[in-house]
Amino acid sequence: MKKALVVYSGGLDTTVIIPVLKAEGYDEVHTVTVDVGQPASDIAQAAERAAILGAVHTTIDAKKEFAEDYCTVAMAMNADYFGYPLSTSIARPLIAKKAAEVALEKGPFDAVVHGCTGKGNDQFRLEFGLRLHVPHIPIKAPVRERNWTRSEEIEYAEKVGAPIGQSKDKIWSIDENLWGRSIEGGRLEEPNFAPPEEIFQWTASPLHAPDEPQTVIVDFQHGKPVALNGQELDSLSLITLANQLAGHNGIGRIDMMEDRMIGMKVRENYECPGATLLIRAHKELEGYVVTGAERKFKALVDQQWAELAYCGLWGDPLFDDLVAFSNQIQKRVTGKVWLQLYKGSLTVTGRESPYGLYSEAIASFDDSTTFSQSAMEGMVKAHGLSSLIYARLKE
Repeated sequence: MKKALVVYSGGLDTTVIIPVLKAEGYDEVHTVTVDVGQPASDIAQAAERAAILGAVHTTIDAKKEFAEDYCTVAMAMNADYFGYPLSTSIARPLIAKKAAEVALEKGPFDAVVHGCTGKGNDQFRLEFGLRLHVPHIPIKAPVRERNWTRSEEIEYAEKVGAPIGQSKDKIWSIDENLWGRSIEGGRLEEPNFAPPEEIFQWTASPLHAPDEPQTVIVDFQHGKPVALNGQELDSLSLITLANQLAGHNGIGRIDMMEDRMIGMKVRENYECPGATLLIRAHKELEGYVVTGAERKFKALVDQQWAELAYCGLWGDPLFDDLVAFSNQIQKRVTGKVWLQLYKGSLTVTGRESPYGLYSEAIASFDDSTTFSQSAMEGMVKAHGLSSLIYARLKE
């Protein structure tokens, strides 16, 4: 008897592959949905659709693990990829890990199957994770293998009676987790098409956000946010509240041209209200407590980490090395940051920390005793000395 395990979201791409697998001779199809913060209705819908199609379904609640071990790490790395906080990519390693656990527990399986297309990034991320954890199980990608377009998938689903939510008129492809929400497909693929308000679920339009600014205070302990507005919360609850506060004020809408791993440019829309708020606060506090040299080097570390995370290489040796450096920095990232939220804008208005390297006495223009300006004369004369010599040689 042939058995397959489908990494299942309940969406179009993963739903159509269940009847495909049965047509290809798989006698038993299992599905696993990993809950990393999708709407409860989506989790329930995935279980319902799997049952309709005769699959053996498993749901794994990984929200706390995702918040604690993935989102907070991404925040500590100020994880940004060309203008948006990494969200979809950081969930894929955890989804692959949990799917592998199911494969080991309920196997043996003849294949682990995903619904990624050949044009996206997730094929790399999921397959790396699966090969990392269950290298002995073959991987199948039916949508990629058949070179299907989204319209062709819909036609096939209608033909075999597979339950899907898309239609040829409303074809948004949505991926959502605790840290962010991505929307693509349909007319959003046109770079000059203004996104309709209907695609947004987490953020108010800045035009309709509250008319009064809102202050949010974020408390950090060793690089990890532990309280919002004085309320101590676990990571899952804190991120959820940050999403609500920032989204209510129109924070976190991103419309960008993204460079995918295979080289193509795509137009993407994101909603990342909580991530935008927390990364901004963290980066501000980090800049307050580290030296200038550390700050410059950490920016390089953050960029390299984001590249690896975008590619799904969670656990790569360099990935772990970069996190180790960041962990050393985070020991001092303790304190508070004040932010003002207003109609889509996010402004830092204050920061404090016992590890702050700022000295008002040294920095003040009104203090002449702590730091003697005259001591700078020799240093200023030496500034750019080699450049001055070069300029004379050019003459």
